[in-house]
Amino acid sequence: MITYKELVQNCLSTVKEILPWDLEARLAENPNLLILDVREPYEFEKMHIRNSINVPRGVVESACEWNYEETVPVLVQARSQEIIVVCRSGFRSVLVAFQMQLMGYKNVVSLKSGLRGWNDYEQPLQNQHGEIVSIESADAYFFPTLRLEQKRPHMQ
Repeated sequence: MITYKELVQNCLSTVKEILPWDLEARLAENPNLLILDVREPYEFEKMHIRNSINVPRGVVESACEWNYEETVPVLVQARSQEIIVVCRSGFRSVLVAFQMQLMGYKNVVSLKSGLRGWNDYEQPLQNQHGEIVSIESADAYFFPTLRLEQKRPHMQ
């Protein structure tokens, strides 16, 4: 059995990561860059990178293929296009980038540090209404808030 972090680490043998300043540079060079946000819809509505598309991790594989209810045509047609996959912390995005590579996507990378890092780099995030989210609000949102039952029990 491996842990979640070990699973992500194993995928990094083939998945390339870029840092927030690299993404900023890529967006300046290619404003039509496809940014794929793989968080859940409620997370995306709270804040996301402008012009990104939201396809939750749980349906990415069917979103990348024709003839499914989850099919996202712009994504299916982007197999050779540059795609940056983003999530909250940069872990889910690595797993999705790995899956997409297996499905034949040629130029897909993950945003290392995720939207937390993007916000730390003081890059803009917007909400579902297109309004800019303050850095402080994003900081508070991204701060981990584990409930007691989500924490590993202490062994006696």
